[in-house]
Amino acid sequence: MTTQALAEHLGGRQVLGRDIRSDFDLDDAIRIGLPVDAAESVVRAGTLRAGELHALVIPRRTLAHRKRLGRPLTPRQSDRLTRVVRVVARAGEAIGDSAKASRWLRKPNRALEGRLPLDLLENDVGVRIVEQILGRIEHGLGA
Repeated sequence: MTTQALAEHLGGRQVLGRDIRSDFDLDDAIRIGLPVDAAESVVRAGTLRAGELHALVIPRRTLAHRKRLGRPLTPRQSDRLTRVVRVVARAGEAIGDSAKASRWLRKPNRALEGRLPLDLLENDVGVRIVEQILGRIEHGLGA
């Protein structure tokens, strides 16, 4: 997935308020904090359900508080949002169908010791594990 495609999944220029053309642009945006609207855009687009966003990225009350104050997500929250959206989008690419990928992410997986792929996206190690399985799928090795 390109950086521009990832930026589109986060709401694009309209939501992010800037063009994201390179990894450096994305790194800068994460360091200053993505707009709260990026998190809400991910839910509106169906990439994540609201409960998943709140569990994996930012608690509901914290999101509401940041929105009320007009503050962006913290760099840490921005990084988590970007990481989760990247893996969800990659699942769609690997599986070839976003609806099937959505089901795959939310269903226990034997290759993941019966865990849900989406639940593993809470930290970097879990992300790497899911990405390894997606790599196997992309190479026709199944998961």
